[in-house]
Amino acid sequence: MKPDSRLPQTLGLADVFCISVGAMISAGIFLLPGQVYAHVGPASIVSYAFGGLLATAGIMAVLELATAMPRAGGIYYFATRSLGPLAGTMSGVLNWAALALKGAFAIYGTAQIAHGFFPALPVPATGLALTAAFLLVNLLSTSAAAKMQRVLVAVLLLVMVAYVALGADKIEAARFVPFLPEGRRWSAVFAEAGFLFVSFGGLLGVISVAEEVKNPRRSIPVGILSGLAVVTLLYALVMAVTVGAIDPAALGESASPLADAARLHYGRAGFATLTVGALLAFVTTGNAGLMGAARYPVALARDRYAPRLFAAAMGRRRVPVPALLLTGAVVGAVQFLDLETLVKVASTVVMLSYVLTNLSVVILRESGIMNYRPSFRTPLYPALPIGCTVVFALLVAEQGSTAVAAGLVLASLALYMRYGLKVRRESALKQLVGRLARDDFETPALEAELREVVRTRDGLVEDAFDLAVQEAPAVILPGPSTLRGFFEEAATAAAAALGCSAAELLDRLVARERASSTEIAPGVAVPHAEVPGATGKFLVVLAKCDGGVRFSDDDDSPPVRTAVFVFASKDRRGDHLRALAMVAQTILARRFGARWEKARTPQQLRDIFLLARRTRGPGAPGT
Repeated sequence: MKPDSRLPQTLGLADVFCISVGAMISAGIFLLPGQVYAHVGPASIVSYAFGGLLATAGIMAVLELATAMPRAGGIYYFATRSLGPLAGTMSGVLNWAALALKGAFAIYGTAQIAHGFFPALPVPATGLALTAAFLLVNLLSTSAAAKMQRVLVAVLLLVMVAYVALGADKIEAARFVPFLPEGRRWSAVFAEAGFLFVSFGGLLGVISVAEEVKNPRRSIPVGILSGLAVVTLLYALVMAVTVGAIDPAALGESASPLADAARLHYGRAGFATLTVGALLAFVTTGNAGLMGAARYPVALARDRYAPRLFAAAMGRRRVPVPALLLTGAVVGAVQFLDLETLVKVASTVVMLSYVLTNLSVVILRESGIMNYRPSFRTPLYPALPIGCTVVFALLVAEQGSTAVAAGLVLASLALYMRYGLKVRRESALKQLVGRLARDDFETPALEAELREVVRTRDGLVEDAFDLAVQEAPAVILPGPSTLRGFFEEAATAAAAALGCSAAELLDRLVARERASSTEIAPGVAVPHAEVPGATGKFLVVLAKCDGGVRFSDDDDSPPVRTAVFVFASKDRRGDHLRALAMVAQTILARRFGARWEKARTPQQLRDIFLLARRTRGPGAPGT
């Protein structure tokens, strides 16, 4: 990735929360309750709650991937690096379409409200004007769009809470009987969650701007989970109030049930307030949808699966102008289409995205990719991601609306054939298959890419010890070894790099170990020796012995499996001491032992130290 194509980190925890909430609260609760009620009656409350639970279960895998790889393009990026470029290209096109369609539907809802107040305003033309307005805000900068989102979401939440609080005493218990209409089964209630799942699809928009989030390790999971919890609770409460406050026959036919309930009990003022709330919901969703969808062309173009033009981030604020213009054009065109069908397709596409992300987590975890380092890990692995894959696949089949989704898949295949076949890219799936044939099989390009992702995410500054580790020879012994044999392997590797006698280095290592043990922790040692007759010499050798090496005659102490050999000339003794401190900090990390045991290649050993969260200082060795 070119340095000038990186998008700036301008979004904080509050922005992630507001984008999440604003992207979810829209047509799903302001327009769909009437249709959902007509399908399953008062049990529609359960459908909304179940939809929230499904979204929560499914988002766990998304959060793991987003904290491991906070990059523009979200699920596309995850799918490409885990399942391969063809699956990734499909994912990119599908998710771009899903967010664009969700945003377009919200803009359409805004245009409908405007038309209701001002009948002279045609809906399609108003939708085009609103699309242009949102596009202008996003072209100014992501932070400007996020600031607008904060204000709108704050007002929207106040309106929703007021609706629940004031409407609670208008509820009539008789309207909840029967809770499940005669002839309906509970399976239909749960399946209805698939129809309204687009209500939670806005979460994908947050993931697609993960690259622009400050402190993604914390802000992404906390912001999204808190937003999802708030929205799920609000959906259930709002639906309960709406079912209890409106005549069942009227509710089943209502296109704006919340506003109708407010007008019934509070007159024109109530109707106007809820209409404003709906307007705010549509505005926040339209804005978030446009913002999130535009990041998918950026990611596709960066990987050369789309014209490079769409990777450009322009101006002082690094705004992805071409991608925004393309997305805005599609959103504008959708204003003239059958949006009811498109919303159903959007739900299908969103659920397919959850299928891909849960599969991606399984592939990445089982592949042995060392630099896959999420700060949030999916609970109940592997049961939860496998279960989510099955449930979402069943709900997709239940929807039955696959024609448009199939068209998008064909479009992504055409894009891949035109651009993707020219690009070679490694994936976790390739790594997983390769390991079946050879234990030390590796995908170095993918490991290197993820190494840079982790460095950027954690703000790791390259220091003197890092520079030494990058050049460090590595020794990996699959079975047990004697102490002298272990030292001989390290001395031979060091002598080749330093241009000195391996025998002399070996003698010095053995003599130093006899003087006092270099074990610094159970199973870990830092043997060291002075490089004879030289100046300016400093070298680290990383060594792993799976079978273990006995550094002492004490049978109760565990054998050494981890060793960092340090060789330094007399004038580099200070670097030697600093290296010992860096090694000590690294091995005390919580997951060091598991990562070291898992490592099978020299570069994987180096990366454990290069990506360690430890004290870092500027400068190269000897400066």
